[in-house]
Amino acid sequence: MLFGCIEGGGTKMVLALMDDERRVVKREVIPTAFPGETLPKMLDFFRGESISALGIAFFGPLGLDPESADHGHVLATPKPGWEGTDVLGFFRRGLNVPCGIDTDVNAAALGEARYGASRGAGVSVYVTVGTGIGGGVTVGGKALHGGAHPEWGHIPLRVHPEDPMPEGVCPFHRGCLEGLASGPAIEKRWGIPAAMLPGDHIAWKLESDYLAQMCTHALMLLSAQRIVLGGGVMHREELLPMVRERTKEYLGGYLRSPNALDLEKTIVRPELFPLSGLYGAYILAKNALEET
Repeated sequence: MLFGCIEGGGTKMVLALMDDERRVVKREVIPTAFPGETLPKMLDFFRGESISALGIAFFGPLGLDPESADHGHVLATPKPGWEGTDVLGFFRRGLNVPCGIDTDVNAAALGEARYGASRGAGVSVYVTVGTGIGGGVTVGGKALHGGAHPEWGHIPLRVHPEDPMPEGVCPFHRGCLEGLASGPAIEKRWGIPAAMLPGDHIAWKLESDYLAQMCTHALMLLSAQRIVLGGGVMHREELLPMVRERTKEYLGGYLRSPNALDLEKTIVRPELFPLSGLYGAYILAKNALEET
């Protein structure tokens, strides 16, 4: 049995076929252009492959209420041309197989919870820190949904007093996590990409502070047992230990639960990178098939 898997991001679309053993038997990457150009190319990848179901892990925000008219649609995204696109409907009509959809970060959270760094954690958070910042939450192995889905990237933060760009780069909010700590925010603030900054640059002091505020929120609000930090910005080796240390300072000794006392086990890197989202899409596809 083959399952179609999509990890759809603002920069690229990763397409894969996975078998019952979660092995990737075919994979292709295409750049994310406008919907009219990108979606037909994605559909062509799956046509004729006899997939049993399709899992769609897609950039958000997304309409995820099955009873809503915007279910499976891209909502108010800054990605030009994509707002209002009916992603779920497009693939349902084009492939005529069961389809499941969730955000790319919710899917990555599912993948890590089932097969990766969050195994055994009742409550886990996955956050990707890259071109944007997004996060997913799993509770009991299921993605957390409410009116829509968690928006970790747009939580407001306390701006660091040494930050020369306190407004951030988000077009929707001043001083939110994505606007202050994403890759584009780092590059605009210092004039060069994050990957080119030296390890002792003040950029990492600010970055660790902002990510630690987010981790503190996750520990205080959700009592998260695992916080997985992925994405391109987290490739900086010295950053994760700095985040743990700053989180400890923000907690101030208040929480005494094991997840708060042992942050080396709580705040971790993904185990499935770069396949976290594809594994999540695989779970979405299997769930969609089982629900038919």
